[in-house]
Amino acid sequence: MYTKDIMTMNVVTIPSTTSITDAKRIMEAHKIRRLPVVDRGKLVGLVTERRLEQYTPSKATSLSVWEVSYILAKQTVKGIMEKNVITVTPEMTVEEAVATAQDHGVGCLPVVEDGHLVGIVTTNDFFYRVANPTLGIGMPGTRVEIMSKTDKPILEDICKASSQKGMNILTLHMISSTEVGGKDIVVHVDTEKVDEMVKDLQAKGYEVVVRRR
Repeated sequence: MYTKDIMTMNVVTIPSTTSITDAKRIMEAHKIRRLPVVDRGKLVGLVTERRLEQYTPSKATSLSVWEVSYILAKQTVKGIMEKNVITVTPEMTVEEAVATAQDHGVGCLPVVEDGHLVGIVTTNDFFYRVANPTLGIGMPGTRVEIMSKTDKPILEDICKASSQKGMNILTLHMISSTEVGGKDIVVHVDTEKVDEMVKDLQAKGYEVVVRRR
């Protein structure tokens, strides 16, 4: 899976001449927390909800409401936007994009191709479009965790146990084992009737736990 497969393409953007007041209104209207700043088709910066709040006078200021409004209406995002924006390309793998976001501690990544903004990916995109399908979140059925402390052919045994009972495997992933050298695999099957499958795997020496959905 690549960044282009999960990115939002119809990105709301603003020019650097946009006032802070208008930027806040645009965010509220579209219910978003980040605005890429684009001038002449090129990405030049990024404004976030948090960044706008940092440059908004606090309630403790001696300025009146009208004075604050006047200042925000006159000040443009060019002076407060993040200029060194961390970006990714459409062809970058999702794994690379996640690693990039984590390495730089950012919650969103504008997607740029030949200097032009073509999309944006956020933490929510990684969760809803990558983690959820991988883990089977929201899907019907049952998750079964199989733990092995040996070198048994665990994947082969899981596939046999499920197919023999007429089950379809929806998702399958490995998690960190509690035992050094062990293998813990979580398999998500399309039924809640997993008792026979569990018994078959236990008979082969595996520790099996039915996980809550």
